[in-house]
Amino acid sequence: METKYIFVTGGVVSSLGKGIVAASLAKLLQARGYTVTIQKFDPYINIDPGTLNPYEHGECYVTDDGHEADLDLGHYERFLNIATSRANNITTGRIYQNVIRKERKGEYLGKTVQVVPHITDEIKRNVKLLGQKHKYDFVITEIGGTVGDIESLPFIESVRQLKWELGKNCLCVHLTYVPYIAAAGEVKTKPTQHSVKQLQEVGIQPDVLVLRTERELNSDILRKVALFCNVTPDSVVQCADVPTIYEVPQALLDQHLDETILSKVGIEPKGTPDLSDWNHFLKLRREATGVVNIALVGKYVELQDAYKSIDESLLQAAIYNKCKLNLVSIHSEKITADNVAELLQGMDGIVVCPGFGSRGIDGKFEALRYTREHNIPTLGICLGMQCMVIEFARNVLGYANAHTTEIMPDSPYKVVDIMEEQKTISDLGGSMRLGGYDCVLRKGSRIAEAYGSEFIRERHRHRFEFNSQYREAFEQAGMACAGENPDTGLVETVELPSHRWYIGVQYHPEYRSTVLKPNPLFLSFIKAAITK
Repeated sequence: METKYIFVTGGVVSSLGKGIVAASLAKLLQARGYTVTIQKFDPYINIDPGTLNPYEHGECYVTDDGHEADLDLGHYERFLNIATSRANNITTGRIYQNVIRKERKGEYLGKTVQVVPHITDEIKRNVKLLGQKHKYDFVITEIGGTVGDIESLPFIESVRQLKWELGKNCLCVHLTYVPYIAAAGEVKTKPTQHSVKQLQEVGIQPDVLVLRTERELNSDILRKVALFCNVTPDSVVQCADVPTIYEVPQALLDQHLDETILSKVGIEPKGTPDLSDWNHFLKLRREATGVVNIALVGKYVELQDAYKSIDESLLQAAIYNKCKLNLVSIHSEKITADNVAELLQGMDGIVVCPGFGSRGIDGKFEALRYTREHNIPTLGICLGMQCMVIEFARNVLGYANAHTTEIMPDSPYKVVDIMEEQKTISDLGGSMRLGGYDCVLRKGSRIAEAYGSEFIRERHRHRFEFNSQYREAFEQAGMACAGENPDTGLVETVELPSHRWYIGVQYHPEYRSTVLKPNPLFLSFIKAAITK
């Protein structure tokens, strides 16, 4: 069949959950047997979010092909259990970069390069690329920001053009907000009406409306919205708050959103989506009786989305271990030798988070020293692993002032260092190891046992590496370098065999953990924490 294109736009305010709605709709279509992918268009000028501050944009997600992407791609992968790529996340910066590159090469034959048609044509080319190249049945495209944002206008104009060009193979799902006004004791639909009106003013009539609300809306409200927004009553669905984002697909299924979408693109809905595996996960969540207490140690823990993939990976692993997750965020800047025991009291395990820079790193050293000495299950990710190495070098090997050259270039013991071939690269991101790399695990090691395999592939996002000059010293002192890259020999994992569970990984296992296929490393870590 011809590829169908669905656009998800948002109105009134940002952060309504367009990514979750897009992923949930994709899940329902996938559960019906269709091939589906999702892409995100971000209207900022940055080429990618790799250099964006987590305080502004939350987590930076990394695809297997080495693209630094928006965190919504993490939702897409966790819901659909399929990998995304560079083509699934496009920014305004990349669109303009491509157009300017073509102009410099003379591809426009001397014409004046303009937003319409050249920028919009490039946007449309990227929209249709996934459908044409990979032959997906459905390509769902989320437009970042809200309708009315000046930076989103070229994307909205492209949607308008595609709706005319693709006809019945294209439709628009508009997500908007219906607030509850406590003083009046009622919900208000005017923000939704104005949002749809803005969309209509730029030439787009939404086909389906999804109403975000904190409380259930009655049928009168839904009919009113349909009447004032020029859509059929069955094309208005609500998305009320639910205990977990993983219940959204079922909530939309109960309102037959998938059937409405299929009918609008000329497909007769048959049968029902097979959500048996998904519902099994939700059943485990509801029936979980135990509680596992995990401390998340990092310098951005006060931000809801800074470690989003780690949070979700831990949640999934806890549920599959039939436990509820009690995740306690501990700011690494606040940890000292005097208070570490108090802060970690009652924790069944800790995760030392990834990151860059020196802020809060001393607190990570203190937390790792404490868990190493008190046999508390510990997982170090990326910088977390590097901190494990540095703490061990200082307090076990006796290497005073051992450090990473990222923070102390003149350290006498550079146990973490940048690779020689990377030192001449000046562009931010250019010297980083990004994307999927193979890793061979030592037979009989704790980490090989966790994965159930001696060969794995995981995603990376880092610039500094374990310094292999010190490998023998670490091995002799009891820290096993149990995983390495088969092509370069770079150390990818470290562990303490004598410890209950103490593993550091240079890669990011959270990027390959999904609802239906949680990463084995998190499952093993949570199991060890529960056993403790």
